[in-house]
Amino acid sequence: MPKTHSPTKRLLIKGIIATCLLSVTRVGFAAALAKVVAVRVWPSSTYTRITIETNTHLKYKCSLLNNPKRLAIDINDINLDATLKKISSKVLSRDPYIKSINVVQLNSKTVRVMVDLKQDIKPNTFTLPPIEKYKNRLVIDLYPSIVASTEDDDPLLTLLEEYKNGEIIKKQPEIKVDKNKDKDTPGQKKNTPNKNSPIVVVLDPGHGGEDPGAIGLKNTREKDIVLQIARRTYDLLKKEPNIKVYMTRNEDVFIPLNVRVQKARTLQADLFISIHADAFIDRTVKGSTVFALSTKGASSSAASYLAQTQNEADQIGGVSRSGDKYLDNTILDLVQKTTLTNGVILGSSILNRMKGVNKLHKPSIEKAGFAVLKAPDIPSVLVETGFISNADEEKKLNTAAFQIQISTAIVNGIKDYLKKRKK
Repeated sequence: MPKTHSPTKRLLIKGIIATCLLSVTRVGFAAALAKVVAVRVWPSSTYTRITIETNTHLKYKCSLLNNPKRLAIDINDINLDATLKKISSKVLSRDPYIKSINVVQLNSKTVRVMVDLKQDIKPNTFTLPPIEKYKNRLVIDLYPSIVASTEDDDPLLTLLEEYKNGEIIKKQPEIKVDKNKDKDTPGQKKNTPNKNSPIVVVLDPGHGGEDPGAIGLKNTREKDIVLQIARRTYDLLKKEPNIKVYMTRNEDVFIPLNVRVQKARTLQADLFISIHADAFIDRTVKGSTVFALSTKGASSSAASYLAQTQNEADQIGGVSRSGDKYLDNTILDLVQKTTLTNGVILGSSILNRMKGVNKLHKPSIEKAGFAVLKAPDIPSVLVETGFISNADEEKKLNTAAFQIQISTAIVNGIKDYLKKRKK
C-alpha cells in the first residue's frame, strides 16, 4: 500500500524547511556586510584625511550639502557598529576643516557618515587595497576650496590640487639647462646661480599622517622622529648666511612622494635632503647611512630592499591613482649627469660628518632607485639617521642631544658640499 502524508505533517515539514532557508539567508546576509577594523581622522593645515578601514572593499557615494556646509558619505553593505561610532570622537577642535562627524544607519544595509564642515572644501575620495598592516581603506581627503597664499609662498596646496586632478605632470617646471650651453633657454633656471643668489635647500621629513614609517620596540614612530630632526636642521640652516630653507612637510600630514619632489622643483631647490630612520628585521643592526640615487641598480641588496620599502610609502600612506606616471616615466629619462655627480658629493660630505656623531652602517654612501630622489635637476640624498628597530639607537633618536648632533652634521655636510660641488 502506498504511503500517505497528512496535510498537517506536510505543513510542518514546509515550515521546518522555510525556517532553515531563512536562517541560512540571514547568515549569508550578515557575512556579506563589511566589518569596520579602524577609523582615523588626520587633521592638518594642508588637508584633513578621514580613513575607514574594513575587512572588505566598500562601495560608497559622496554628496556635498549646503546650509549648513556638510559632506555626506553613504556606505553600502555595512552596519553601524561600535568601531564606526568612534569616528565622532576622532575630530579635534583644531581641525581647520571639520566641525563634527555623525554617523547614522539609514537602512539595514547603508550607513551615512555626515561631516559638518567649517569651510568650503573639495573632497577627494578613493579606496585602497590591503597593504602591509592595513586592510581595505576608504579615504576621504578634504582640501580647501580656495588655496590661500602663505607667508613663505609654500606651493604645497597647489601641488596637491594638481596631483589630485592628474595635472602634476603637465605643470612640472622646466629642466635646468646644462652649464655648457652658451645661452639659457627662456623660462629655464640657470644651472649656475648668481653668486648673490641664496642656496635653496629643501628638507624632506619622510612619511607622515597615515604612514608612520618604521616603528621601534618602544613604539617610537619614524615619522615623528624625522620631523623633529628636520625642524632642528631647518632652524640651524635659517641662521646660515645665503641659505634659504624649506620643508616638504612641517606637521603630521601625508604627502605623496612625487609631490615632495615637485615641491622642491617648484621652489627651484639647489639641494634636496630626505630624512629617515631605518628599520631591519635583525634588531642588532645599527648605524647611520646616506643614500644617493642610482639609475642602474642598487649598490647592495640591502639598499635595494630599503628603496623598495620606502617607495611603497604612497601605497601605505594612501594616494589616488592620478599622477602616478610622474615617477614611472618622465623623471628617470631626464636625470642629468651633473646632478647625479653632485648628489654623490653631497652624500659623501654628509656621511663624513655623520661618522663623528654615530657609528656608520656602511663606510661609504649607498645607491638605489629611491623615488623621492628622482628630481632631474636637484642633487638629492636620503639620510638614514639610525636604525629605529635597534633598541639603543631608538633610545638615542628620542633624545634632543642626538637629534641636534645629527642636524649639525647635516648642516656641516651641506657647507662642505658647497665648497666641492661641480658647477
